[in-house]
Amino acid sequence: MKRFELFFMVLQVPVDFIGLILAAVCAYLLRFTEWAERLRPVMFDMALAEFLSRIFFVVIFWLVVFAFAGLYAPRPHRRFANDINRIIIASSAVIGVVAVYLLFTQQSFDSRFLIASSWILAVFFVILGRLIMRGLKGILYRMGLGLRRVAVIGNDSIATELIGVFERRPELGYHVVKQYDTFNVETRNALSAEPLDEIIMTNPRAHERDTLRALEFANQRHIGFKYSADLFATLSANMSIHPLAGVPIIEIKKTRLEGWGRVVKRLFDVVFSLLVIIVLSPVMVIVACVILIETGRPVIYKNERVGVRSRHFFTFKFRSMHQKDSTGVQFGTEGKKAEQREKNLIAKQNSKQGPIYKIANDPRITPFGRFLRRWSIDEIPQFFNVLHGEMSIVGPRPHQPREVAGYAKEHTVVFAIKPGITGLAQISGRSDLSFEDEMRLDALYIEKWSLWLDVIISIKTPFILFKKRKAL
Repeated sequence: MKRFELFFMVLQVPVDFIGLILAAVCAYLLRFTEWAERLRPVMFDMALAEFLSRIFFVVIFWLVVFAFAGLYAPRPHRRFANDINRIIIASSAVIGVVAVYLLFTQQSFDSRFLIASSWILAVFFVILGRLIMRGLKGILYRMGLGLRRVAVIGNDSIATELIGVFERRPELGYHVVKQYDTFNVETRNALSAEPLDEIIMTNPRAHERDTLRALEFANQRHIGFKYSADLFATLSANMSIHPLAGVPIIEIKKTRLEGWGRVVKRLFDVVFSLLVIIVLSPVMVIVACVILIETGRPVIYKNERVGVRSRHFFTFKFRSMHQKDSTGVQFGTEGKKAEQREKNLIAKQNSKQGPIYKIANDPRITPFGRFLRRWSIDEIPQFFNVLHGEMSIVGPRPHQPREVAGYAKEHTVVFAIKPGITGLAQISGRSDLSFEDEMRLDALYIEKWSLWLDVIISIKTPFILFKKRKAL
C-alpha cells in the first residue's frame, strides 16, 4: 500500500473522532435550545465539560465499532455508498448499546433526546468528514500527488476504455505508465525497470498463461494485481455451497431477488413511482399539450420490448418522432413502412456495435422531441409501466425483440429480473457504453442487488441527466 494511501487511512481515525465529538457537542447544545425545551423540559443538570468527559469513552467505543465494520480497512478505492451504509449500521449499533446501558444502569438524566440527536448528528458529521477527505484526496490526485503507477496489459476495448478514463479522471488516482498487448518475456523485462504500484490485466481468459505470468511477477515485486472480470466471472460471483445426498454441491444463484427481496423491491417500486407520478403530473400535462400542438396525436408512444422471463410488453413514452416515422403496431400499416425506413437508417447511420442500435443525427425526431430526449423527459410515462408491474425503477434496460434476437446465450441473464427505467449501466455511462459493458454491468447488478443499491442508483440518476445526451 502506498504511503499516500496509508496516510489518509490513518488520518481517517482522528477525522472521525472530531466528527463524533462535534456531534456530541451539537446534540448537547441543541437540547438546551428553546425549541427542544418546549418539547420537553430539561430534567438533568450536567455541564458540557462533564458531558464530554462521559461521552469520550463512548466515542472511543464508537471508533472501535467502526473498525470492526471495516471502515478503516485498507481499500483505497472503496465505494462511498458502501461507507455510508456501514456508517449508519455501525452508528445504530453503538446507539443501541448505549441505550441498553442507560436502561440497565438507571441513569437519572433525560437521555432520550440526546441519544436520538447524537445518532443523527454523528452520521451527518462522519459522512461530512469523509466527503471532505475524499475531496482533498481528489485535489491531490489532480495535482499529480499519490497517483498509483499502473501497467495495463491488454489490447482490447476494455484496456482502451480504462486508459481513457484514467486520463480523463485523474481524481481516480491512477497513472498509466505502460501498456502492452501481452505479458511475455519482453514485457517482464521492460516492467522490471519501472517503479510500479499495480498491474491491470484485461481479458484474462483469452491469455490465461500470460495472466499467470503477470500474477507471478506482481507477487515477486510485491505490487497489486487486478484483472477485468468476464461475464461468466460476474455471474458466478454469487455462489452457495451445500451438501446434497452427502455430496458438496455448488449452486450459482441468478439473483438475490428471491423471497423477501422481491417483495421489498416491489414495494419500493410502487411507492417511488407513485411519488414521481404525483410530483411530475403537471410536467406531464404540459408535455402532452406541447406534443398535441406541435404534431398532434397520439401523445404516448407504445414500443414493444422484452422483459422478465422474455415476456413481451409495451413501454410507454412521450412520442418524440413524427407520426409517419413512428414504428410499431400502434401505427398500423404506416408503422410497418416506418420500420423499413428505420432499417435503412440503421444501415447508414448506426453508431453502436452489437445487436442494439443507435441512429446518429436521427432525422425523424421532432424539435420538441429532441428536448424531451435530451433530458429523458420522454421516459416519464414508464413509471406507469412500473405501477403495472412490467418494469422496475432500477434494472437492465429493456430492448426490442429484434435486438434481443441478436443476443448471445450468456446475455439472456438480464431476463432474470424486470427491466428498469434506470440502472447501473445508465449511471455508469448512459448511452456511451458498449453493448458488452452494458451487459456486464447489468449482470453485476442482478447478482449484487440490494435495496440500498437501488436507492443509490435512483439518487444518482437525476445528476446523470445533466450530462449531455444525444437524441437518438
